[in-house]
Amino acid sequence: MFLLSKHYRKILLGLVLLIIIFTSIKTVGPEEEGVVLYVGQYDRTVEPGLHFILPFGIEEMEKIPVQRQLKQEFGFRTVEAGTTTQYSRENFGDESLMLTGDLNLANVEWVVQYRIVDSYRYLFQVRNADKALRDMSESAVRKVVGDRTVNEVLTVGRQEVATSVEVLLQRMCDEYENGIRIDQVVLQDVNPPEPVKPSFNAVNEAQQERETLINQAESEYNRVIPRARGEADETIQLAEAYALTRVNEATGEAARFNSLFEEYVKAPEVTRKRMYLETMERILPKIGGKIIVDERGNNVLPLLNLNQPEKQ
Repeated sequence: MFLLSKHYRKILLGLVLLIIIFTSIKTVGPEEEGVVLYVGQYDRTVEPGLHFILPFGIEEMEKIPVQRQLKQEFGFRTVEAGTTTQYSRENFGDESLMLTGDLNLANVEWVVQYRIVDSYRYLFQVRNADKALRDMSESAVRKVVGDRTVNEVLTVGRQEVATSVEVLLQRMCDEYENGIRIDQVVLQDVNPPEPVKPSFNAVNEAQQERETLINQAESEYNRVIPRARGEADETIQLAEAYALTRVNEATGEAARFNSLFEEYVKAPEVTRKRMYLETMERILPKIGGKIIVDERGNNVLPLLNLNQPEKQ
């Protein structure tokens, strides 16, 4: 009886030692921080490595992944990650379906990527910080989407919506002091609801066709207008050159006339005779048959054949 009880004591002691070892030795991973609670209250924060705490639940440790990027998905869930990621969108319509500013419905799926930067605030400042972050994310997205039209949310305004949500969500986290930093908000997919999707697709096709026609018109404009402007500039330059030539010729003729007039004033008889001779010198070579007569026209003077030098 005594030997049996002694054997039980050893077994009991061994169990107690195992319990002490399992409840007092904790390992904190390289991406984590350990927050130690003493009788349910915050006591200290420990770095990655092997740590000892008081056993039997006197001290407890919460491991917080402060160096890891976490994410929350809205409107869908990742079923299997890998080369071909598989998603599930069933039963998440309450998260993604929202009203836009022009009273249309849009199915918005998004991802919030965040990090825990303060373990103490994350655990103690807000109750259930992860759920609170989900609620804040939905509130921020619904607010931003509600201030924009459905076309902005579906097409050109998607990036601006994501940026606005990120800024607003970070401001809310700072106000709640939940120890979370928002890294990025990504709009995974934005679609109209299934019943009205064909109508939205038709509108998008019409908008794309409009953009195509506008681009074609601008291309034709850029092809025709510069050529027309070039031809107009060429015509203007030719006209200016012609005008300059005529003005220069007229100026030269006027200057020649003035100089000739000055010489005529000085010696009228000599200048008149010289002008007569110069004029005859220009005119006579252009006349085919030439006949010389006297002043009264009575006699023809056959002095020489003036056409002979031209023929020779």
